[in-house]
Amino acid sequence: MNIRHLMAPALAVGIALTAGQAMAGKSEDALRWASNSEPDNFDMYYNTLREGIILGRHVWDSLMEVDPSNGNFRPSLAKSHKWIDSKTIEFKLKQGIKFHNGEAFNADDVVFTMNYLANPDSKITAVSRTKFIAGAEKVDDFTVRVKLKTEFPSAMQYLSSVVVIYPNEYYAKVGKKGMATAPVGTGPYKATSIDYGNRFEFERNPDYAHGPKKATIGKMTFRRLEERNTQIAELLSGGLDWIWRVPPDQAKKLDGRRGLTVTQGATMRVGFLTFDVQGKTGGPGKNPMLNKKVRQAISHAINRPQIAKELMGEASDVLHIFCYPTQFGCIDDNVVRYDYNPSKAKQLLAEAGYPKGFETDFAAYRDRPIAEAMIGNLTAVGIKPKLTYVSSGAVRKMRREQGLRLYFGTWGSSSINDVTAIMGNWFQGGADDQSKDQQVIALMNKGNTTDEEVRKEAYAAALKRIASEALALPLFNWAYNYAFTDQLSFTPSPDEVPRFWNARWK
Repeated sequence: MNIRHLMAPALAVGIALTAGQAMAGKSEDALRWASNSEPDNFDMYYNTLREGIILGRHVWDSLMEVDPSNGNFRPSLAKSHKWIDSKTIEFKLKQGIKFHNGEAFNADDVVFTMNYLANPDSKITAVSRTKFIAGAEKVDDFTVRVKLKTEFPSAMQYLSSVVVIYPNEYYAKVGKKGMATAPVGTGPYKATSIDYGNRFEFERNPDYAHGPKKATIGKMTFRRLEERNTQIAELLSGGLDWIWRVPPDQAKKLDGRRGLTVTQGATMRVGFLTFDVQGKTGGPGKNPMLNKKVRQAISHAINRPQIAKELMGEASDVLHIFCYPTQFGCIDDNVVRYDYNPSKAKQLLAEAGYPKGFETDFAAYRDRPIAEAMIGNLTAVGIKPKLTYVSSGAVRKMRREQGLRLYFGTWGSSSINDVTAIMGNWFQGGADDQSKDQQVIALMNKGNTTDEEVRKEAYAAALKRIASEALALPLFNWAYNYAFTDQLSFTPSPDEVPRFWNARWK
């Protein structure tokens, strides 16, 4: 939906835009885009940041590719697949494909990748995308069978998107450090320069012919620009061709500007607060988050509707359960809801033994205005948060090693339309599970079956318990405003993967 149909044009901002500046990217056949976050490791399996997923999917391929328009699986590195049994999938691979360095693709690469991901010694960071993999076996040079640890009905969604195939010979030489600085894949773009803290540069792979990701734009450059105003200034001056996550007020000002297109759309990304329910940051008497009434008070103190409307936009909806509504198993059925009610929040704090509130750490890695809005809500009921605002890698390390008393995060589910993609990471006993609730873990494990009715029942029960015990507070889904030169043909998708291989110059 174009934002022009939602909002009236507003006053122009910043720098004047000329037609020549708007066409700079087109004239150089180089798409230049920026975001406010940068992956601290380009290796797909040692990165959980959305920008890393996006760039990685341009460099590497999966065995199959999910069609975002209908959810069907399309051939990519594999020409077909079939389930041998509930824990084995056989893939027939395409022949004649080469990696960017000239290495030939075959079953050995698939077996290497799957076995590497299954090996705990690999210490995968993106464990939520790979933990179902038990390994793989080679049938012949172009036939391979992928083994699952348990029944995992959404396996094909992962194997057709975020589980990408690495060149076994190259990886054996360079390891994860080499792959992070000089990545080699089979995808539509080759990485030509990975310069952390500066820019990542790519060029179109002229030999790409095996899958649906056929790029036409010759070059692509990515940069991290933390400040939105800097992004907008560069877009207006012709230094950038595409930006996203533009705040609604700034999107209004950009809308209608000559030379720009401004588009808005909902995404699967869910925002949330988690609490240190397992007591990593202190035991009873020292850690207020161990008290259910405190967690409920915090949940009532956050003005989710207002924050969603003012800082996200019309395509953002308040969520009451810890998943995105379209995901399989995301059943909002009579769960406890936490309406915005500061008076009730103060009452619950008093009942919990904190009539004057308390001080607490509050950690975040993105969307600082949203974090600060929530801090304002909490301050109003007597809770005094101290913001720790660091990179995604730093906050992940803190969360996993020492725990975070109060953490604001988001999760895009790696664009997987199944609750396992979000619940499996945050509530199934893994490194990011801040509650380690045994009942929820058992229900999630029960859902690892191909029986859809059993899955729905188990996930619904898990979601109800998370809400009733206030183990976490879902906030709202992210809605993004995209702004880009009108010389670019680009269509966003709800799975939060800008497919620049589908973009075209007009």
